[in-house]
Amino acid sequence: MLRDLLDAAFAGGLGSPAPTLAVHAPGRVNLIGEHVDYCGLPVFPVAIQRGVTMLLRSRDDRSCAWQNLEPRFAPRRFALGPAIPPLAAGDWGNYLQAAAQAVARRYGDLRGVDAVVGSDLPVAAGLSSSAALVVATALALLGANDVPFDRLELAELLAQGERYVGTAGGGMDQAISLGARPGHATRIDFAPLHLTHVAIPGAWRFVIASSLVRAEKSGPAQRAYNARTAETAAAREVVAGYVNAPGAASYADLFAARPAEELLDAGATLEPLLRRRYRHVVSEGMRVYAAEAAMRDGDLHGFGTLMDASHVSLRDDYEVSIAELDQLVEIAREGGAVGARLTGAGFGGCVVALAGADAVEQVLHELRTRFYEPRAAGDTADVLFVAQAAAGAALTPR
Repeated sequence: MLRDLLDAAFAGGLGSPAPTLAVHAPGRVNLIGEHVDYCGLPVFPVAIQRGVTMLLRSRDDRSCAWQNLEPRFAPRRFALGPAIPPLAAGDWGNYLQAAAQAVARRYGDLRGVDAVVGSDLPVAAGLSSSAALVVATALALLGANDVPFDRLELAELLAQGERYVGTAGGGMDQAISLGARPGHATRIDFAPLHLTHVAIPGAWRFVIASSLVRAEKSGPAQRAYNARTAETAAAREVVAGYVNAPGAASYADLFAARPAEELLDAGATLEPLLRRRYRHVVSEGMRVYAAEAAMRDGDLHGFGTLMDASHVSLRDDYEVSIAELDQLVEIAREGGAVGARLTGAGFGGCVVALAGADAVEQVLHELRTRFYEPRAAGDTADVLFVAQAAAGAALTPR
């Protein structure tokens, strides 16, 4: 269906010749390990069946023309180069330009493209629609120029490149969009970037439910996100001195220098705000490893308990939850989920809930009737669905 819409839009908006390449980059749901990738600690996401798709053709010059199926996203045009002036904050074209500038700096003189963009990911839902757009744009440009690339190297390049939009994030989203394996969750380690795939037990179901509140990446939400990046860094510096690990440039270095329980205890030396931020990062880092072990062991309830603890930490210590997310977590748990948590940066977006195959329909029913129907949300297909663990981004000839 999406491909048909893209074909029609390309023919109507860009004309001949026809597109020669198609790109798809998946979104993701982070199962556990929230707000720790920019601290250097591992995360545990899964790519999902929804994502960003592009149809494109190469040009003979460096110009790029982009159209979007969504009318609210106006067409964008720019020239490829190592220094592309940004658009207004919050403009969707900044994500196109972030990827274009990054690959132009790394791969040199490239031809531009004409492209139509579509997505079945809800925007600003905490499911990485922005990173999927960045990844798809990069693959479109590299594919149009027949440039070979290493996926992990490109993921690191785009993680840095996306800071063009002003968000001081980590590298989880780009890495999982490029490196995911179907049917698997992936532990992602940083510095150096490394992916460890873990098969998801066949009877496990991950339900994604939107709060109907946009998780913006600009304005006040961006400032709050960046403030937490600074707060966690400040806390790390204090603790590194306290535990005599002055060379610890990341939380991963702290974990390598001292046992995790000792690091948790060391947080008592911090003033209250930094103590809460620090406690979340350290405890969440511990939960990632425990969750990976639970998945390998098929321990459904153990994994769910870790998800619950993650949400409490994000709500109370990191302070990125909102009432709607908390309500979704509560309804999912009461409906039969073994665990649930906000996923993504917070301040809106989605929750992810874990249920067994025998309980998932009841969880969906409870969420639909207790959260969405009172809000007259209508068709819930785009805001409530079961995640399918998908493959990483792909570039295919038309």
